[in-house]
Amino acid sequence: MLEVIVLAKLPQMSRQELEAMFGVEDLRKTRFAQELKLEAKLETIPQLLKEGLSVEKIANILQLDVEQVRQFINNLN
Repeated sequence: MLEVIVLAKLPQMSRQELEAMFGVEDLRKTRFAQELKLEAKLETIPQLLKEGLSVEKIANILQLDVEQVRQFINNLN
């Protein structure tokens, strides 16, 4: 129940409010934020492939390991 209440409130709160609420100085350094950043990068891979970029080039652009990009592509199929 508590989780539902907290999640319902999160979209309306600013980064500063969340930092104060959770006692975290910089939310961008949290594991959650890092996972969101990675997810956003991975979501761009299909479009970059459509543009004809190689796996190596995509990894370089997104600052990911080539293996991470290959794994994501394999999971698309």
